[in-house]
Amino acid sequence: MRMTTRPVAAAMLVTLLGLAGCGSDIDELQAWMEQQKREVRPSVKPLDPPKKFDPQPYVAAGNVDPFSTQKLTVALKQEARQPNSLLAAEINRRKEPLEAYPLDSMSMVGSLQKQGRQYALLKVDNLLYQVKVGDYVGQNYGRVTKITETEITLREIVQDAAGEWIERMTSLQLQEKAR
Repeated sequence: MRMTTRPVAAAMLVTLLGLAGCGSDIDELQAWMEQQKREVRPSVKPLDPPKKFDPQPYVAAGNVDPFSTQKLTVALKQEARQPNSLLAAEINRRKEPLEAYPLDSMSMVGSLQKQGRQYALLKVDNLLYQVKVGDYVGQNYGRVTKITETEITLREIVQDAAGEWIERMTSLQLQEKAR
């Protein structure tokens, strides 16, 4: 047992001597820190005083709102008066019920044939609608041009990046019921 005690005692003695040797370094370190605190002065630039705020009166309150429906209606009527305009016939006709809904809120759930005509079944707001070729759906003057068992093809009139009205073909696919 004495053999194992000697190395442990020797290790403890070396540790104690090492700690005793560091004691004078700690006093020296603390003295250096105190000296640095006395000598070093921070140089903080004072903040600039805040600028005076001068409120400006809002003068555009009486102008026409650029996003108003009135302004859009005027622009659409002017476009419709153009002789070659795609919108001319669209604006002057009576709107159909499915034109109040965007296409992404509709889903094709089936198709059927009745008296030799092809019909598609559209589900909108949990209501079922029959649509045939020539009917209008969607908010972009979409007219049904073709109906198959799995798809409805539409011709829409939309504005391009330059603001011109162009025709665009789009479609609604048959939605399979998830199981």
